[in-house]
Amino acid sequence: MTRWPIPDPMARALALARSAAAEGEVPVGAVVVRAGEVIGEGRNAPRGTHDPTAHAEVAAIRAAASTIGDERLTDCDLYVTLEPCAMCAGAIVHARIARLYYAASDPKGGAVAHGARVFDHPQCLHRPEVYSGIGEAEAADLLRTFFRARR
Repeated sequence: MTRWPIPDPMARALALARSAAAEGEVPVGAVVVRAGEVIGEGRNAPRGTHDPTAHAEVAAIRAAASTIGDERLTDCDLYVTLEPCAMCAGAIVHARIARLYYAASDPKGGAVAHGARVFDHPQCLHRPEVYSGIGEAEAADLLRTFFRARR
């Protein structure tokens, strides 16, 4: 992956989410930023890849770790368009992401502010700083539109 500076990482994550939706995937995008440069990105792709772990956050974390040649992303920020699920929250913990920024809350499947609240468990090995609501309106609209078209 080529590194590049980015003025608004959440805008890039939203663009990735729109790309996922265009492919019939749940519209979620994620970007890992280190020192103002994108070092990894991903979008949901479980249906197209037949891989239930192909969530945007996992793809972005894998790409970032590959880019820097280290599984520890201790000085990195993750921007994602939807509150991470338990699997993705676990990946964030193991990668040691410093800061998590997410757009839309996910009361049904989220595991940061809802559900399992992974970072709140005493067994949690690492707790990133968490910021929510950045780009929330656009991310929530993408999700509503996507699911409304399928009902």
